[in-house]
Amino acid sequence: MQFLIFGSVFLIVMALMNLYIWRRFLRHISHAKVHYLIIIPIILMAGDIFFILEIATGIIPESPALYFATSSFVGITFMMFVVAIIYDLTITVSRRVPPVDHERRRVLKLIFDVTMLVAAFAYLLRGFSQGIKFPELNKVHVKIKDFPHDNFNLVQLTDVHVGRTIKRDFIERLVEETNQLKPDMVVITGDLVDLPIPSIEYDLYPLKDLNAPTYFILGNHEYFHGPGEAIAYIRELGITPLINEHVTIGEGEQQFNLVGLTDLSGARAGLFPPDPEKAFNGCDQGKCTIVLAHQPKMITEMNGCRCDLMLSGHTHGGQIFPFGLLVMTAQPYLAGLHYHTPDQQIFVSRGTGYWGPPLRFLAPSEISQLIIRKV
Repeated sequence: MQFLIFGSVFLIVMALMNLYIWRRFLRHISHAKVHYLIIIPIILMAGDIFFILEIATGIIPESPALYFATSSFVGITFMMFVVAIIYDLTITVSRRVPPVDHERRRVLKLIFDVTMLVAAFAYLLRGFSQGIKFPELNKVHVKIKDFPHDNFNLVQLTDVHVGRTIKRDFIERLVEETNQLKPDMVVITGDLVDLPIPSIEYDLYPLKDLNAPTYFILGNHEYFHGPGEAIAYIRELGITPLINEHVTIGEGEQQFNLVGLTDLSGARAGLFPPDPEKAFNGCDQGKCTIVLAHQPKMITEMNGCRCDLMLSGHTHGGQIFPFGLLVMTAQPYLAGLHYHTPDQQIFVSRGTGYWGPPLRFLAPSEISQLIIRKV
C-alpha cells in the first residue's frame, strides 16, 4: 500500500512536470514544426512510467546498461523541468519590457530559444558526466576539543547504492582508492545496498579487502531490501555493524567513543529503530564521541547524549542542482562540515555513488577523508 501511494504520487508529479515542459517551454520554441517536439515529454513520461513499474515488478532483465537508460528518464524530466521554469520566468518578465518592433522581437526570441536549447543540452551533458564519474576525494580537516589523537585519518563512504548499475568493478576500485589513503578507520554510513543481499553478494565481496578497521550503520535503503540480511553479510566481510551500539577506539589515554545509530526508517518499519539511549548505554561520555547516523536530522535527536562530531550522508548533496533546495526542507544540512552547536559538529557527505538516475550536477560524488585534530 505504501509503495502504491508513493508510485501514484511519483507518476502524478512526473506527469505535471512533463506537461509543464511542453506547455511552458517546448511549444513556444520559434520553429515552424515545433509541434513535433511534443514527442519529448511523451517519451519522458513513458520512461518515467516504465521506471516505476520496474521498481515494483523487476521486469527489466539484469542489464546495467538498460537500467542506466530507463532510470535516466527521471533525471532528464527533472532537469528539463528546471530549464522550463527558467524559460517561462524569462519570457514572462520580458513581456513587461517596453515593446520593440516586431522583427527585432522575433530575432531576439529566436536567439533566446536557441540559447535555452543549448543550455538544456549542456545541463544534461554535464549531469551525465558528473553522474558516471568515479567519486573524487574530499579531504576535510576537523578540529575537536580534547580529541585524543592528532591527525587521525578517518575515511567515510556512504550512499554507495550497490545494485543495478554500481557493481563489483566499482567496489574493487573504491577499496583500492580507500586503502591508498592509509586510513586509521573506515566508516560506511548507510545505503550501501540497493538490491537484496543474495543479488549483490559478489559485488560487495571486495569490501573484505579494506585494510583498516571498518564500521557500518544502516541507511534507509537497507530497510527496503532486508536490514537483517545486510547486517549478517557485512559481518561476514569482516566489517563491524553498529546497531544502536558503541565501541571504544584506541587504548589508554588515547580512547574515544564511536557510536552507531540505525536509520529513522526503522521507526516506521518497526525494525531496528534508532535508539540513542540504548546506543549510549554504558558509554563513558567523558570521552570524545563520534556518532554515525545516516540522516543529518538525527543531530537534533541526541537529547543530551555527547556528540562531538556526527558523520552522515543520505542527502547526496542534492545530487542534481537545484533539487538540494527541496532536500533542505527535510534535512538541516545538505553537505559539508557544520557547527550545529558550539560543542557539536556534523559532516554530511555528498555520497560515494548515486541513486536512480546516473546524474549529478553541482553535487559530485566523493570519498570523504576526515583528518581529525585536537585543539
